[in-house]
Amino acid sequence: MKLIGVGFGRSGTMSIKQAIEDLGEGPCFHMIDLIRNPDSVGPWHDAVIKGNVDLDAMFAGYKATIDWPGCTFWRELIDAYPDVPVLLNYRDFEGWHKSMTNTVYDIRRHAMRGELTQDANRPAPSPELWQVIGTVVWDRDLEGHFEDFEENKDAVREIYERRIETLREEIPSDRLVEFELGVSGWPEICGALGVEEPDREFPHLHDTDEFRAEFGLPPLAAA
Repeated sequence: MKLIGVGFGRSGTMSIKQAIEDLGEGPCFHMIDLIRNPDSVGPWHDAVIKGNVDLDAMFAGYKATIDWPGCTFWRELIDAYPDVPVLLNYRDFEGWHKSMTNTVYDIRRHAMRGELTQDANRPAPSPELWQVIGTVVWDRDLEGHFEDFEENKDAVREIYERRIETLREEIPSDRLVEFELGVSGWPEICGALGVEEPDREFPHLHDTDEFRAEFGLPPLAAA
């Protein structure tokens, strides 16, 4: 393991994944890898639902991690890899909440109603994968705030901000690298990995409409 990402999803995680892999420091594990490779869900289902955490099996073949479900296991990861730098990716709460509402939250609502269009290029997410996603995102990290995610923003804000402060408090400052979406870029990623910065633009991937398209939802502009 070369880098442990501990911030919530919808905070530049796909762009960071691409940046790490462009530098030759990957592959970097991300929720999209579970979605695109359904055969890899087993160890995660065992960990999340059954409590059988096997980091070697969960991250087999990967050299870094970012996004859910990896960030849910941040304490296990930083303990298991004590010499690996930790990346705290984040953004302002309002931007994060809006992005979550239009992507992860909206897609879950459509899935629960059976309204998602299956992607012809890959199998539909299995019940086990939906269970993993629902548990790590909504039950654990967001403390059960799915039904009132839009209406009870104050509670969600408190959870979001508390998580960031907890990470800052518990992870030694000489190990923690902060990455603010829209502000940070190559210097933070390359500094954490100890590699030279490339002479090209930092990736910008998986905006809201791209995320929605992954699951067959229309772009917001066309709604």
